[in-house]
Amino acid sequence: MRPEILFPLFAPVTKLAGVGPRIGKLIEKAAGAHIVDLLWHLPAGLVDRRFSPKIAEAPDGLIATIEVTVDHHEKPQNRRQPYKVICSDDSGEITLVFFHAHTDYLLKTLPVGETRVVSGKVEHFRDGVQMPHPDHIVPLKDADEIKTVEPVYPLTAGLTLKTVGKAVRGALELAPEMPEWIEPGFFAQQKWPAWQPALLAAQRPSDMAELEPMTPARQRLAYDELLANQLALALIRRSMAKRPGRETQGDGRLRNRILGSLPYKLTGAQTRVLEEINADMAASHRMLRLLQGDVGSGKTIVALMALLNAVETGRQGVMMAPTEILARQHLDSLEPLISAAGVRVALLTGRDKGKPREAKLSALAAGEIDILLGTHAVFQDGVDFKDLAVAVIDEQHRFGVHQRLALTAKASEAAPDLLVMTATPIPRTLTLTVYGDMEVSRIDEKPPGRAPIDTRALPIERLPEVVEGVKRAIADDARVFWVCPLVEESDVIDLAAAEDRHVHLRSVFGERVGLIHGRMKGPEKDAAMLAFVEGRTDVLVATTVIEVGVDVPEATVMVIEHAERFGLAQLHQLRGRIGRGSRAGTCLLLYQPPLGATAKTRIETMRETEDGFVIAEQDLKLRGAGEMLGTMQSGFPEFRLADLAVHTDLLATARDDVKLVLNNEPDLDGKRGPALRVLLYLFERDAAVAFLRSG
Repeated sequence: MRPEILFPLFAPVTKLAGVGPRIGKLIEKAAGAHIVDLLWHLPAGLVDRRFSPKIAEAPDGLIATIEVTVDHHEKPQNRRQPYKVICSDDSGEITLVFFHAHTDYLLKTLPVGETRVVSGKVEHFRDGVQMPHPDHIVPLKDADEIKTVEPVYPLTAGLTLKTVGKAVRGALELAPEMPEWIEPGFFAQQKWPAWQPALLAAQRPSDMAELEPMTPARQRLAYDELLANQLALALIRRSMAKRPGRETQGDGRLRNRILGSLPYKLTGAQTRVLEEINADMAASHRMLRLLQGDVGSGKTIVALMALLNAVETGRQGVMMAPTEILARQHLDSLEPLISAAGVRVALLTGRDKGKPREAKLSALAAGEIDILLGTHAVFQDGVDFKDLAVAVIDEQHRFGVHQRLALTAKASEAAPDLLVMTATPIPRTLTLTVYGDMEVSRIDEKPPGRAPIDTRALPIERLPEVVEGVKRAIADDARVFWVCPLVEESDVIDLAAAEDRHVHLRSVFGERVGLIHGRMKGPEKDAAMLAFVEGRTDVLVATTVIEVGVDVPEATVMVIEHAERFGLAQLHQLRGRIGRGSRAGTCLLLYQPPLGATAKTRIETMRETEDGFVIAEQDLKLRGAGEMLGTMQSGFPEFRLADLAVHTDLLATARDDVKLVLNNEPDLDGKRGPALRVLLYLFERDAAVAFLRSG
């Protein structure tokens, strides 16, 4: 149960004075549905209302707080004209301007002949001074209340700063003094404020410097959030590890046969990672391992070795991919290798229906399928294994934690070993926060014989030259990906861009130009992809659906239009589609000048390195963790207070502290335990507390 001290903070925002259902919905959109969400909704800027000049001295375009006498009201002749209130002081006159005004309200708020203090942006207009829609209008006795530094909050359409500011102040009044959950020695060393004063300081900055993430108050709040994250992950990991695993140690006969038939030797990195996986599978606890490997680093063969280890013991394995194209590609690349070794493999996708599907499911349940390859269809009820020993998930970021759990529930006895793979390089700091419940392996070498990719950047007006270059490449038996830009997240516009380019390139190259985009049905996509793989088309015009996993060794040229609109990680993923065979690849980044600073850095980084991990670290610097996690999709935590680009050291400290805590008080029932339980509930890591109780 949530501790009683937190009850007021988890009430809906509509419990606050002045927040009705309509405003409540807007606040929910901007910050969240509960009062606690307003505490985490920190100011992004400041308005200084202490500047209090005479009217004649008020500069154009600045915020000023001015004492005025109300002279008269000018009501508009029609609804399109503004309502004006003429005011003055001993230096001159100012007009307060209101559009869509409520007359009664203004007559009551600004009575003629009385003194009022108004605060807002001053504008000089036609030799006069005016203030459109003052932010504040108060009697003289309340002047000190508004002559302050006022926090500026992120808003949403229909929500005013005044409304959010009032709601945040109401939320702060409900923030209690909390028990201290930070380790006392570290807390004293950092000279941080306690939780409640830290919150007040972060929400009421007195100057711009206090908005910085490294102020003591903001550091303290960021550390709280990171500590909650690391503690929750550690509890989940411990609970997962406690689920009985099984020792899986094959005799090597299938693996040795496959390795002997390969035309290449495994890299040192692949061999090292396989040793880690084999040791995990041989242990009595279950494997929970993340395998990170750059595009083309050879993760699939490593995954196959893990699956074959299970098959050698008479058990089964499953390998999941996020799309049917990828699942089929795994089947095409693995089947020739393993069918020769007598391993029975099958593919299950959402397209399997009726009797063929029933036949597959019945063979799976009877143990007549050794390795199942599949998409999300594998999660469905009725998909039962005879004896599942290992599950591999490809492109992990497309699947959430809940789906990981659903898959591991398919095992009839002990929980299966779990290997999740990603070709999206993740900076080390994010790996800690996102996959803290797993061990991490990295394949950080490319297979020998891979030629580097020649990456060039060209302004978009040189497109005719690029088309000529593509013509020469095709004459030399190359295949070409031509990626069209993402235009504002609009499927319709993206599609139009891709279709226009497809029409243009067909006018140059004829019928041998294919098209693939996200709105095509599965069979259409597969047909377009297959035509390209088999060489029936030379150029494939695509939106970013080709980003993940698709393998065409003959493709050696990648053209990316409007490269400035793509993120760094995405550019890297797209480039990874080419140069996967023995021939060198060329990647052309077409951009629209002039380039902004961030876009310029992205394109320079792409030209300087092919190392996905270097690129990921640079991407984190450019985009910040929030945006990176957002685009990485499901199952990733969103941080409201911590900024992983600057709070990296705090994350490492939080991780070490959690190890110490769980060694000293594994059930959080010692000195710090009760306070840490409050922390978990405060950051809505309730599920972790359930793991604590259930052991």
